[in-house]
Amino acid sequence: MQLKSLLAGSAMLALLAGCASGPMEQQQEEAATAQQNYQGSLPCRNCDGIDLDVTMVGEDMSAAEERTFTLNASYRNHPQTPPDENYAGNWEVLTGTPSDPDATVYELTPDGDGQIYYFMRIDESTLELIDPERRRFENGEMLQLKRQ
Repeated sequence: MQLKSLLAGSAMLALLAGCASGPMEQQQEEAATAQQNYQGSLPCRNCDGIDLDVTMVGEDMSAAEERTFTLNASYRNHPQTPPDENYAGNWEVLTGTPSDPDATVYELTPDGDGQIYYFMRIDESTLELIDPERRRFENGEMLQLKRQ
């Protein structure tokens, strides 16, 4: 709820600031391109970690086609040196987990091939990777991404 208020307030400020200096099209474009970037490193059995960089464009209340994401995963010091994984697609807002019916969960669905990712919003600056059943992992604090 606080994130929605913060995003709505930020969009309103951008809109008002644009009124004094730019055309209406520019104001609408700025309001429509809300972007959040999250980064973190996930544990890896065979390497030093998996660096994740997730960028979500759009707002919770935006039209589905306006909610897009990119996800980049890089393996650090993996013995087989796998290539980076790069996905893009759309994200949805889901409500509730088995342990918290009010939790906000983001479902990131890549275009084409790739697994669907689920992230639970811990607070305005933290997302945590959860399983497809929307359950938290035991080592959840090690699966968190921080807003940049």
